[in-house]
Amino acid sequence: MSETTARTPVDFWFDPICPWAWMTSRWMLEVEKVRDVEVSWHVMSLAVLNEDKLDELPEQYREGMKAAWGPVRVVIAAQQLHGDEVVGKLYTALGTRFHNAGEGSGLETVAAALADVGLPADLIEYASKDTYDTELRASHKEGIDKVGQEVGTPVIAVPGSDGEQIAFFGPVVTPAPKGEEAARLWDGTLMVASIPGFYEIKRTRTQGPIFD
Repeated sequence: MSETTARTPVDFWFDPICPWAWMTSRWMLEVEKVRDVEVSWHVMSLAVLNEDKLDELPEQYREGMKAAWGPVRVVIAAQQLHGDEVVGKLYTALGTRFHNAGEGSGLETVAAALADVGLPADLIEYASKDTYDTELRASHKEGIDKVGQEVGTPVIAVPGSDGEQIAFFGPVVTPAPKGEEAARLWDGTLMVASIPGFYEIKRTRTQGPIFD
């Protein structure tokens, strides 16, 4: 009888409105195809992350943070009412419409994404309710505490060789690598993230996200 090796768990925190998190999430799905990993999806919130510094933000960004509450509230409500397994599916539906199709992140688009994955239409009502904000904030805190307040979404965490989680922000990449390129980026990211005392690699972005 052959033994079945458990896949390595990968925790991924996202805000559905963030195009860069979306790019990273599509790369993560490619990694699942070429490495023995399994992703669990969790929400974090740019609105929560920025709520104490709204006065420091440009007006356009402040308005964006107000609008950011709706989609992530719908996702957390779906998770609380219909289980963890719907989170990744709903994120894919939202992101495909928000980013790939350029439909914006308004309530009509969120409602369409709910229909795409067969979730109840009345979940849209939670976009303007704080019913599950405690759960949303807890999920956000769990992710952001692993990397610190100076970064945003996405956050990825994996088990380290010592049993402790290795967590990091990003990687920020576009377009989302596929196949062997996705595997190489995954292996390299884990390698540098696992070095004690390693904090950052960065260069100036020269283009916006490229959606497939």
